[in-house]
Amino acid sequence: MNSTVRWQLFAMMALQFFIWGAWLPLVWDYMGAGGLGFDAAQQAWVGSAFAIASIVAVFFSNQFVDRTFAAERFVAFSHVVGGGAMLGLWWATDFRTFLLLMLLHSLFYVPTISVTNTLAFANLREPQREFGLVRMGGTLGWIAAAWPLYFVMQGLPAAEKIAASRDMFMVSAVASFVLAAFALRLPHTPPKQAIATADRLAWMKALRLLSHPYLFVLFLVTLVDATIHNGYFKMAGGFLGDIGFAREDVMPVMSLGQVAEILTMLALGAVLTRLGWRWTMTLGILGHAARFLVFALFGDADHHALIVAVQLLHGICYAFFFATVYIFVDASFPKDVRTSAQGLFNLLILGLGDLIANWLFFPLRESLRLPGGGVDYRTLFLWPTGMALFGAVLLALCFRPPAAAAPDAGT
Repeated sequence: MNSTVRWQLFAMMALQFFIWGAWLPLVWDYMGAGGLGFDAAQQAWVGSAFAIASIVAVFFSNQFVDRTFAAERFVAFSHVVGGGAMLGLWWATDFRTFLLLMLLHSLFYVPTISVTNTLAFANLREPQREFGLVRMGGTLGWIAAAWPLYFVMQGLPAAEKIAASRDMFMVSAVASFVLAAFALRLPHTPPKQAIATADRLAWMKALRLLSHPYLFVLFLVTLVDATIHNGYFKMAGGFLGDIGFAREDVMPVMSLGQVAEILTMLALGAVLTRLGWRWTMTLGILGHAARFLVFALFGDADHHALIVAVQLLHGICYAFFFATVYIFVDASFPKDVRTSAQGLFNLLILGLGDLIANWLFFPLRESLRLPGGGVDYRTLFLWPTGMALFGAVLLALCFRPPAAAAPDAGT
């Protein structure tokens, strides 16, 4: 394919995830007691904005792209509005305004995750081989936003750090406007005409296709893996602090997985060709099982080196499962509903998986608090380990896609 187009798609992904990475790692401290003073319930509402947006996107935004609007124009418009909302967050200090602006941003940002995937697949000659290389831009974009801001903030006194943190919204807003302008230079990607008038609702057609056993199995396993994946981010920070890592080291340790993600994205095409859909995704889920099992069995101050090393499994967890799911959805669903199909799976990855993780792992952690202080992390982390093993077995035994959807080496 035209290398210029590939680089355009790479830059699109870099900007897409730069926008998100600029604010997410820092927003919790900014909302807390030293910043805006939001209580735990208020922070939870703000943290649920993406989940709410992922639900709305399935029925409205993704449907709009599949049936009405060119993908690149939708990306441009959405990032103008989302960037404006992010700019408003720079000034917002009261909870109601902050929440409404974050919801507005999420309602326009979250659908673009599905749309940029669809736009990339539509313009790649060999998506199974090339998508990992393009999606690697998203990982680099996240690192380029999150790491410099984080390390700059670490050098500031607490009061100055909180005050300076609001600049994350300005950085994110500027990146949104840049992507909005850049999107208009992306290849024109109009919606595919619906095959039948009975299928004018793209999300309904995509939902009906889940009646195929192999797609239903993948949908169920994706929900399980999304719950585990989101649970990692909710539990790992506190765990690392409790076993003796300095607070300022927690984010760099967790971010080692993003470095590994770059390498696994590079290798994804070759791995898919060699192992096929089923075993590539099974390996991705087993990465979660291995990481949580190490946390459970070696979660103490004597095994810091092992805990750091196992973070590198994150690359396998994300690329071999979630990125592969996106590629498989593009290969398996009809062209006229692929954005809505991507949205259905993002509903699990960004929405329901996150909500279930909140309601499962936080109460579970509280129930496992020890009388002398601390948490019974061994029992806590055996739960996601077991869930990951269940998902891996279910996928290995029951996921049987048709040969027509198989990568070069079959399933």
